[in-house]
Amino acid sequence: MFKMRYADPGTAPATLTPFAPGEASEPVLTLIEYNAEYLNERTVATVAELPEPDESCVRWIDMSGLGSVEVLKALGEKYDLHPLALEDVLHTGQRPKTEPYDQHLFIVGQMLYNDEEGILCTEQISFFLRPNLLITIQEEARNDVFTPVRERLRGGKRFIRKQGADYLAYALLDAMIDHCFPALEELGEAVEELENVLLSNPSPDCVRTLHEFRRTLMVFRRFVWPERDVISALMHDESGLIAAQTKVYLRDCYDHTIQIMDLIESYRDITSGLLEMYLSCVSMRTNEIMRVLTVVSSIFIPLTFVAGLYGMNFDFEGGKMPWNMPELHKPWGYMACLGVMLAISIVQVLFFRRKKWL
Repeated sequence: MFKMRYADPGTAPATLTPFAPGEASEPVLTLIEYNAEYLNERTVATVAELPEPDESCVRWIDMSGLGSVEVLKALGEKYDLHPLALEDVLHTGQRPKTEPYDQHLFIVGQMLYNDEEGILCTEQISFFLRPNLLITIQEEARNDVFTPVRERLRGGKRFIRKQGADYLAYALLDAMIDHCFPALEELGEAVEELENVLLSNPSPDCVRTLHEFRRTLMVFRRFVWPERDVISALMHDESGLIAAQTKVYLRDCYDHTIQIMDLIESYRDITSGLLEMYLSCVSMRTNEIMRVLTVVSSIFIPLTFVAGLYGMNFDFEGGKMPWNMPELHKPWGYMACLGVMLAISIVQVLFFRRKKWL
């Protein structure tokens, strides 16, 4: 269910294990440099072309794709990124966390989004935060939720352009967390539709869909819960890389994680209730069927007795013996027997209806 990439047991720490051919896309390096008056955005061919951090502007380096260990090594050597952190970058499926190192702050986040087919997808995003420098590393370049942040940077002299790299890291984390809301909203609508179906026509397909919803909620909970701890750790960071003004905004981001967790727990309770409702509906339908079958059986029991009794057909010397079967030699005997059986059935049906068993 939860796929995590890891090194072979016994491998030395900080070993960068490459992906198999075709398993990961080739990296694409994008550089955005900005300050209150200036913005430059471009794609960089090699790590050597990337500039060193300075105080004149904030630099955001985005690496999309993990298909080249050499590019990742070069990036780590150029900006003094810790080898253990680089190892975690390649070991995708990590639990969201934050780890302080001497030269930088390392943050792992999980990005959740619905693809074009509405399937929930997860992708690990790694952050390296240094003064006036933020490096983000994504698994692939096809999908991310950072477009609104890029548009805010391109939108002129906005507030984000006047802040440092720590505020940019907050904005990206906030975009990742806020993107859970529409995914959860779609899930909530699907749960409501499933509830209506369960009330009208419960079927095994409903149970299969319900278990898919519960599995999706497990994914949400597995990644959003530790995201809350990441935001809390950044709020109480003592490395000096997170400004006091940014911590105020992180409080709002922390509040969003609480709201998402409340939604997840609510949906988990709803899905549990729906499963119980399905079992109750199936049990009620079974009881209803068994009640009808029991009533039908009860009606046919005396009829079967009468038919079986007359089916013995005991007769001795043309009906002269007193213990012979009655009405065997009467022209209306057969119809009389059917009439008695019909009367018994009508009386039983009226009795069952009076008892409200029908």
